[in-house]
Amino acid sequence: MTRSKLSPQYLTGLDRRSFLSLSAASAALLPMVAATTTPTTALAAKAKGWRDLNKTIVINGLGGIGNPNIKLEAMKAGTASNKGKAIAEDRANSVDARAIKEARESGMTAVNVTLGHVAGDKEPFEQSVKDIAEWDALIRNNPKDLVKILTAADIRKAKKDGKVGIIYGFQNTLMMGDDASRADIFANLGVRIIQLTYNPRNKVGDGSMAPENQGLTDLGRELIARLQTNKVLVDLSHSGQQTCLDAIKAATAPITISHTGCRALADLPRNKTDEEMRLVAQGGGVVGIYFMPFLKVESRPTAEDVVAHIEHAINVCGEDHVGIGTDGGTTQIDDMETYQTALRNEVEARAKSGIGAKGERADTYPFILDLRGPGQFQKLGDMLAARGHKSARIEKILGANFLRLFEDVWTA
Repeated sequence: MTRSKLSPQYLTGLDRRSFLSLSAASAALLPMVAATTTPTTALAAKAKGWRDLNKTIVINGLGGIGNPNIKLEAMKAGTASNKGKAIAEDRANSVDARAIKEARESGMTAVNVTLGHVAGDKEPFEQSVKDIAEWDALIRNNPKDLVKILTAADIRKAKKDGKVGIIYGFQNTLMMGDDASRADIFANLGVRIIQLTYNPRNKVGDGSMAPENQGLTDLGRELIARLQTNKVLVDLSHSGQQTCLDAIKAATAPITISHTGCRALADLPRNKTDEEMRLVAQGGGVVGIYFMPFLKVESRPTAEDVVAHIEHAINVCGEDHVGIGTDGGTTQIDDMETYQTALRNEVEARAKSGIGAKGERADTYPFILDLRGPGQFQKLGDMLAARGHKSARIEKILGANFLRLFEDVWTA
């Protein structure tokens, strides 16, 4: 298959997934967004025509559904240790009635939920299969609220039925071992998005924190081909710069960077350069902007920083190739004091184990303080509207671009 333009239609492993649950076709640049938008004043000053989320498909390109307060309450009660432990896990055992209710209230139509092995001592293949089975059971037990997503049509139906669509995704490829054909197994089990690397180096390439920046391996090229044959979306988030560039070159179908920031605005390894983002867009892919501390180097980012990174990505990629991948959930932390203690231990443990990233600090948070909870997507839409972005563009960013990408890759 040739690359084509899109059609118009947790301490289970000290991984970022657990850490965060705490919580264009043309190369030409668009005119600078800042030159055509107005300063943010009040959210009430939304641009005429922006509508609420009732009629909007919202797709979180990488996020979660779970209640981080479950673990915090256990810590306060003395029934769970917080020393180096993940505060919550984006797994079936953290998805309670509150988490489901608030995910639905947020207006989120579908979310790429990380399951499977990311880091830690558990056997990667076994853990990944177990996670899939647990999520299958969770969805079967909540048929009125949740649905497993295999196609773009499933997302449209989830919106119509008022359910939250769960997209199975991996944030590492350690479960493949040395055998790229395992991609067939996971595709048949319903995994729709697979990220090549986490922060360190693995057998397919270097992650963003691997200092050598050696690029994609032969196994990595074989795996990309196998994934795309199986119509699985390849994700280049967390990858080192050379691995990312090599993977873009090797790909024969559109790919994604599901959750990142713009390195031009915050020079940190977890953020992507303009070159990386532009090349993904030129191949028909989508770049998702996260709600993460990496959006600012020296201080805690705010919702305005999220908007700034989205606008920069639009200038680089075009409005048809930018989305959101919050890297977080829709249930916020209730007890910030207990959380702060647990976070400090967790950041230290991640750094000690070699999977932390530059920009992770105990004095910041893996979420945006003024852009969290069930109202986060509505607020982001309001802020974009107040900046002068029209409804059609906002709807692309909130979900339509990822929906188009999924349709192109999963049904090609």
